[in-house]
Amino acid sequence: MSIIEYEKAYKMGVKAYKSSVQKGRHPYLPVLDEIITEDDIVKDVSLGVIRVPLSRVVGTSTRSRTYSFANNFMPILETKTEFAYKWSALADAQMNEGIRDPIKVYEYLNYFYVIEGNKRVSVLRFFGALEVPAEVIRRIPKKTDDKENKIYYEFMDFNKITGINDIWVSDEGNFQKLINTVFEAKSSFRRKHSDVLTSDTPGIAAGASPYTDSVNGNTGVLRAQNAIMTPDGRVNDAATGEVWTEDDTKDFMSAYYKFRECYEARGGRKLENITTGDAFLAFLGIYDFYEAVEMSRDEMKKAIDRTWEEYLTKNKNEVLEINLTPPAEEKKSLLGQIFTSSPSASKPLKVAFIYDRDPMTSDWLYAHELGRNHIKEVFGNKINTLKVMTAETEDEAVEAIDELIEKQKCEVIFTTTSRLVDASLKCAVKHPNVKILNCSLNTSHRYIRTYYARLYEAKFLSGMIAGALTETNKLGYLANYPIFGVTADINAFSLGALMVNPRATVSLKWTTLKEEEKRSEMYREFFEDNIDYISDQDMITPKNASRRFGMYKLSAGEPENIAMPLYNWGVLYERIIKLIINDSWDDADSGNAAIPVNYWWGFSSGVIDILLSNKLPYGVRRLVNAMKQEIIDGSFAVFKDRIVDQNGEERNAEGRLMPPEEIMTMDWLLENVEGTIPVMESLKENAREIVELKGVLKNDEDTSGS
Repeated sequence: MSIIEYEKAYKMGVKAYKSSVQKGRHPYLPVLDEIITEDDIVKDVSLGVIRVPLSRVVGTSTRSRTYSFANNFMPILETKTEFAYKWSALADAQMNEGIRDPIKVYEYLNYFYVIEGNKRVSVLRFFGALEVPAEVIRRIPKKTDDKENKIYYEFMDFNKITGINDIWVSDEGNFQKLINTVFEAKSSFRRKHSDVLTSDTPGIAAGASPYTDSVNGNTGVLRAQNAIMTPDGRVNDAATGEVWTEDDTKDFMSAYYKFRECYEARGGRKLENITTGDAFLAFLGIYDFYEAVEMSRDEMKKAIDRTWEEYLTKNKNEVLEINLTPPAEEKKSLLGQIFTSSPSASKPLKVAFIYDRDPMTSDWLYAHELGRNHIKEVFGNKINTLKVMTAETEDEAVEAIDELIEKQKCEVIFTTTSRLVDASLKCAVKHPNVKILNCSLNTSHRYIRTYYARLYEAKFLSGMIAGALTETNKLGYLANYPIFGVTADINAFSLGALMVNPRATVSLKWTTLKEEEKRSEMYREFFEDNIDYISDQDMITPKNASRRFGMYKLSAGEPENIAMPLYNWGVLYERIIKLIINDSWDDADSGNAAIPVNYWWGFSSGVIDILLSNKLPYGVRRLVNAMKQEIIDGSFAVFKDRIVDQNGEERNAEGRLMPPEEIMTMDWLLENVEGTIPVMESLKENAREIVELKGVLKNDEDTSGS
């Protein structure tokens, strides 16, 4: 008889009991009957016999057995009791052959409360078991606006899709992001290995149809990525055709269990504001899902050590720091000059630029290449710049960055498009002493800094000019990717037009749609619709020179350029390199190096500007220059006061200054915009990768593009 084991368990129980009393906590097991009433429940659903994680078996369903256990499920009744005798007999059974009979539990909000089998749970937890077979009855609560309730409803969909119940998250949308992570990894794997995969390869969906949700039988969609359930119970991602399979569940749990073991051994249990599920999602934001699956425990431990600051940041609920103005330039202190060496001709600072294609074929990248040339002129032989133009895929980008660091000994690397953010992040984790910056918005990782420019300020002025000059009250706007920042540009242009002309409307077209019309067809439609002024791409494309850039007057012949919003990336690069040279990199921000930083500079920094045609009427030019100065001075803000969207919903109230986070992530269009934000499946294949990373798409709505 295992009375010795009972005595050990008893001591553990008494210790937990006394500790709880001293801390003013309830010392016994929680009782589900005391937590909820029948009025709180929509219905009960039997899940059959499944394996449940013992870590989430937290209480008992009724009061009858609660006083036999401390709140850690260890016994607190004396050893000379019938209870102790039965507990010891179960301990013998566990040591000899293992406890196999399933317990019976209620599941509520992803916690389990024992109906039958409290002693079995106690014994199994004493011996360190991870799971127990259980007949589970799910008690589904009524929907409320409570955050935990909303997360639980998302968990039920996640659980139905994956069969996984041993994970919990603390933010809405995180369960959906976990699904996305697997789908994106599968899609990426297929793109890389398309030459060896066939249409018969498992995991490719065919004939997918909507699934029925786990509560009310309604047709539903996993909003995060348009995932739908197929007739055989698997889940299909409508955008990529990937499905969730049993192998995905096995891979997921293999990676998660390894991560959990190493993370909790590192001290993850002590972090109070982040669950292990949240931490795993953050980990998968840095490492590829299949990379995590293949990691050994030693490799996983080292990876968690390298990324530990990420979890500390999230535990402190620290959010992205948006730096709206360049930090003050400070000279090195005398002590700094003595103990640190400045770049010189004999030892220049090595700065690299990564492009995902030839800058001569892209107006966006050409502007960055001009910025690279600017810093060469400013710093002369104190810096040495290199550029890579072949980083079309993430793997190519990682390889290029690694080579620049390991062979070329580069100290600063700028990656110039948002599609390179994941490669930037992975390399930054491997090379913590190298400063890596990515040109994108809203990236909350402390290992890299991100930078962008508030072009919407110049777009606002461009819209004012178009609104003042139009003779038809009809304006046009050609946009490319529906990503962070672009929607703000569209709305700012429309707001500027509306400010000077309440009758002005803006017809919006996207150049990245799958069924893309030729640009010439778009221009023809604009012309036939009496649209007389258009906002087009922001700069010329050197290998495809055209006058269709900036904001211009549309005509049957050559367009007449009126205004050109432009990026001065060289100014931004110059300021950032000065921070590094002056040894002000770490203290130029909040002083907390663990907080993710995004430089988002505008007119006031000189990072953006607007060029005006000499043909612009004097009165309009004067108005534009006055408004520009007001924006620079901070006495006028584009997104302030009452703003209404296409549906008549007030998006910003009178007197309110819209915060930067809301401007970055706008997923709506202004009231005078005619057009919509396209859905993922309507985009061209090469556009989807970028939009998956930085898109503002609302996947639960049909907003198919114009």
